[in-house]
Amino acid sequence: MTLSGGHSNPQRMTDPRDTRFMARALELAQAAAEAGEAPIGALVVDPATDEIVAEAHNRPIAGHDPAGHAEILALRAAAQKRENYRLTGLELYVTLEPCAMCAGAISHARIGRLVFGASDPKGGAVEHGPRFFQQPTCHWRPDVAQGILAEKSAELLRSFFRARRKGS
Repeated sequence: MTLSGGHSNPQRMTDPRDTRFMARALELAQAAAEAGEAPIGALVVDPATDEIVAEAHNRPIAGHDPAGHAEILALRAAAQKRENYRLTGLELYVTLEPCAMCAGAISHARIGRLVFGASDPKGGAVEHGPRFFQQPTCHWRPDVAQGILAEKSAELLRSFFRARRKGS
């Protein structure tokens, strides 16, 4: 699927650096799970240097913040570090397909490339739901790569919610 200003290429060969950065995002997701938060991790990377500019995991419960999604927190931290709300050319790695709120933030931040693990047919907004980046009102569209360590991301989410259902 081709988007104006970006593209999604789920069939491409997996790049070893994508696997490395998604593995770090999974470590962050595991930390979220251990803190009782939905296990989603995200990091912002400068592809010119492979520096991790910022990283975060979900914290809406601990932060008393409905916008405390991993993507939002990582974008905020990267913008603070870069002293610029525009993160043009940077990459965002996240373990789960972003929701509409996060897709909007990704667009506003001018992220150059979004890489996500598991698809989210219920709450996702990139390949599911509103397909945010395909809308004519979307002013900035990142390149999108999906399915990187998808099964590991999905299994972490499934096991987290399975354990919560058993515990309630």
